[in-house]
Amino acid sequence: MSSDGPAHRVQSAVVEYGYPQGHLGHLSSDEEAAFKNFKIVCEEKGYYKPGTGDEPGTHDDATLLRFLRARRFIVPDALNQFTDTEDWRKANQLDQLYETIDIEHYEETRHLYPQWTGRRDRRGIPVYVFEVKHLNSKTMAAYEKSAKETNSKAQTDGQTSPKLLRLFALYENLIRFVMPLCTALVDRDHPRTPITQSNNIVDISGVGLKQFWNLRTHMQDASTLATAHYPETLDRIFIIGAPAFFPTVWGWIKRWFDPITTSKIFILSHHDLLPTLESFIEPANIPKKYGGQLDYTFGDKPVVDPAMEHFIKWEGDRKEFPRGPMYWVNLDEEGEKGEAGKTGFDMEALAVGAEGGKERREKICRIETKFPEMAVEMNGHVGVVKKEQLTAPTETDLPSTLLQVPGQQQSKEQGKAEGEETVAIQEGKLIPASRPEPISFVTASEGIDTLNEKTGNLALNGEAKGPKANGNINGPHQTATANLLDPSVPVNGKTLETENAHQHHAAGDVTDPAVGGGVEEADKAHSSENHDGGEGLVEKVKEKIGVSA
Repeated sequence: MSSDGPAHRVQSAVVEYGYPQGHLGHLSSDEEAAFKNFKIVCEEKGYYKPGTGDEPGTHDDATLLRFLRARRFIVPDALNQFTDTEDWRKANQLDQLYETIDIEHYEETRHLYPQWTGRRDRRGIPVYVFEVKHLNSKTMAAYEKSAKETNSKAQTDGQTSPKLLRLFALYENLIRFVMPLCTALVDRDHPRTPITQSNNIVDISGVGLKQFWNLRTHMQDASTLATAHYPETLDRIFIIGAPAFFPTVWGWIKRWFDPITTSKIFILSHHDLLPTLESFIEPANIPKKYGGQLDYTFGDKPVVDPAMEHFIKWEGDRKEFPRGPMYWVNLDEEGEKGEAGKTGFDMEALAVGAEGGKERREKICRIETKFPEMAVEMNGHVGVVKKEQLTAPTETDLPSTLLQVPGQQQSKEQGKAEGEETVAIQEGKLIPASRPEPISFVTASEGIDTLNEKTGNLALNGEAKGPKANGNINGPHQTATANLLDPSVPVNGKTLETENAHQHHAAGDVTDPAVGGGVEEADKAHSSENHDGGEGLVEKVKEKIGVSA
């Protein structure tokens, strides 16, 4: 795979779950039923306690749904992964680790892994950057030595490497601080749908084959545990700066991930880098190093989104977030710990960790936001930012009624001539029909021309043009997003070639530019013979809640 070639992606059977599909507020009737079943069996097994009038539940809906979505809404599979994760978290006291870890140790680890830029993509999902070249042999040797002496009050199971436990402290920051903050910012489409994922720009420029080889075990262990215990926290990975030998490295890397994760990886050439990033991220939020306008360098503190400053009330003389771990707590009307509001968010940020052996627990700021008018709760999910995310109503609760401006002509051309156009109400806002749907972001599998075709001729200035401006492309999937992203769906009578995983493994050709797992590989992993007794469990819970088969 040459770095001069077009961008590449892999095929998966699960592209239907691209944000916001499969997320709260955007579930099909079958997915809603599976979600109810999942909560019942989790409660029966003693791993979940729903909230009451006085006490929040042990887990919010968005957290539970991440596990269910990761297992393609197969309840027995999701139950196994969720219970394994809860047992692992308890054995390693992850909450205690995050809240008492030495801040210097935390920061040492932060400089070696993906870092939040402080910005979001066009959909409100946080953007991370990771420069792999910093993980050289000297740095990793020093880190492994330091990690053995990690200071915190947490007891571990003795089986998870100390250096990986430090890494998971960073994952805790993602799910307890960054995602709730991005969720509370309602200046986005689907403001009641929690943000539970991240986008990652992974820069592998300057990394030699020997360095990749030395990192393989560490990266594999980290990827395996992250996939198992922090599922569905990844929206996209953009790999940039790939050297000529990268096909060999990709042969190792792709085996570390399941087909779901692999389908989210985009390998970008220099030519496709900026056009592809701009299809997902505003130029103002792309670091200058990659062609954008953001003055951010890997290792810097997050450059806070200007939109956040309008809602943040700093404590005392503070003007920025401090170093080290932080998390959010919901507040009630009296400023005490409470539940998430039905009309918006009122949260307080706490800085934790330890400095010089002394534990820190400081109030940093408070953020208050309100949902756009008309985007009020009706009969949907309501949750609490206890440690991870928030919740949202079901899709049927959200107004999405097409209206016409008074005097609007039936012909779109006539409407444009008169300076009028069809509008839609989405989340309480009037949205021009000409604006492209945010779910139609795709990469440039065959260059920018194909990118425009797949997105309904989405221009980089945000305008849509052409007959597919509404994003409707016929295909075998249930959602428009799936059909847009599936490379096998014809566009203008042509299909985008993507390798079949079985053919690739059989041929052993690591130089093929289109790499990854095929649909059948994902489906095979969930065949009935792999779930003995599973059907009985599902039928049991369906009967309990009165859901027909």
